[in-house]
Amino acid sequence: MRGALRAKWGVCAAAAVALAATACGGGSAGRSGVVSSSWGDPQNPLEPANTNEVQGGKVLEMLFRGLKRYNPKTGAAENVIADRIATTDSRNYTVTLKPGWFFSNGEKVTAKSFVDAWNYGALLDNKQKNAAFFQYIDGFDRVHPAHGSPTAKTLSGLVVKDDRTFTVKLNQKFSSWPDTLGYAAFMPLPRAFFQDHAAWLRKPVGNGPYTVDSYDKGSVLRMRKWEKYPGADPARNGGIDLRVYTDSNTAYTDLQAGNLDLVDDVPAAQLKNVRKDLGGRYINKPAGIIQTLTFPMYEKNWGGAGKDKVRRGISMAINRDQITKEIFQKTRTPATDWTSPVLGAGGGYKAGLCGEACVFNPGKAKQLIQEGGGLPGGKMTITYNADSGSHKDWIDAICNSINTSLGSDKACVGNPVGTFADFRNKISAKTLSGPFRAGWQMDYPLIQNFLQPLYYTNASSNDGKYSNPTFDKLVDEANAAADTARAVAKFQDAEKILAAQMPAIPLWYQNGSGGYSDRIRNVSLNPFSVPVYNEIQVN
Repeated sequence: MRGALRAKWGVCAAAAVALAATACGGGSAGRSGVVSSSWGDPQNPLEPANTNEVQGGKVLEMLFRGLKRYNPKTGAAENVIADRIATTDSRNYTVTLKPGWFFSNGEKVTAKSFVDAWNYGALLDNKQKNAAFFQYIDGFDRVHPAHGSPTAKTLSGLVVKDDRTFTVKLNQKFSSWPDTLGYAAFMPLPRAFFQDHAAWLRKPVGNGPYTVDSYDKGSVLRMRKWEKYPGADPARNGGIDLRVYTDSNTAYTDLQAGNLDLVDDVPAAQLKNVRKDLGGRYINKPAGIIQTLTFPMYEKNWGGAGKDKVRRGISMAINRDQITKEIFQKTRTPATDWTSPVLGAGGGYKAGLCGEACVFNPGKAKQLIQEGGGLPGGKMTITYNADSGSHKDWIDAICNSINTSLGSDKACVGNPVGTFADFRNKISAKTLSGPFRAGWQMDYPLIQNFLQPLYYTNASSNDGKYSNPTFDKLVDEANAAADTARAVAKFQDAEKILAAQMPAIPLWYQNGSGGYSDRIRNVSLNPFSVPVYNEIQVN
């Protein structure tokens, strides 16, 4: 994503071609207390239960606070609005709220704010991307049936007791359930969301340290400090301007020219120079992120009988060591499982769980692909979004590795799609006929989050539409386990099925990578690789 220092006007002229919109011409001067940061338009409106990708998630982290929040340094789930989340059986929970919380429009945050939001998110009629996060609450099968129309409008497992108390009944034991509640889908919503939904979508109202000032789609989203924020983590700046870039290299160049304060994804092409360019203003920190190639299992050519050999063969044709060293300059580590080292052994990470399927072996790769009937039509394309300059280089490198392993310079080629939103829309519509890049940034630091949302049948982020009854059964058993150690063991058994069937190829674990201008300080990335916006200070 980034390059050498150039004169300001030259940068803006170049940006006019590659950039959807920036504030070029004004630089940082005149934005007293406001931090400008690179961004991309989210796929969906900024509803908590409808945002399941990174760009929208950045906004929700500024706009909302929920029962819990993940510590920006350790990732631990810590109470925010929750005073207590109590249970005696890991199935029936009583949630008690702290007093004194409000939305920025003056409405009180009450138990009903959470219950109404969760009911809305779960209801099939509302078509929320994150509906599956409510599946363990009793009554989900009636408000969000697998087939047909809902037979209920609200979750029977949610009951408001008073303004500060509600109860939750799950449909099975889930000892780790409270630790999932820092995720955006579980945020509260004000009455205004339901009274005038269209108006709320135009200018969302939350209860976090920032408010939405304005949003020009394709250009800039302006967040401003909420002066009356009641939480213990207020904004330490006047606001954040999230500027939309369609080329991350342009964002990096704007950073160097003084037209941008912060980038949170240094492009691969600039990694060789970034330490020299930015010195101590470069951030390289392990994060709960894994990059994969996902197969369209709904396509017979890729998901049919015997095609597991082809998928495993492709994995073994990829030289992860070489690519991470030459392309990513030590900001990536070859993946050997489907989670992240950030979890640690206690959290479910187990090095080498993928086995030989994640070890570079050109001879075995070619053999497996031949045994599986060969590449469909003799070739494959890897689809990716072209608006991030960091993807083309490594996609090309993967294809070069596959081509070399198979002895054909036409076996693999990259297939760029213009924008992230277009790319996600194609995935959602199941129009891709070959593998595509997929990156997973953890929603919460549990092994469950790396497996269930992506590979469980009909899960919210199961983009390849993989389905395996044994995998699903093991995930269910893991969730119901009485303690973390037993749950982790079950989840790792489920991973072994992924290793055998390879519905998605683990490529590498990703560090958070960012850089900032000398105009700001106290800049850090959390374990999710998202800037801790509220802590940034302007010099």
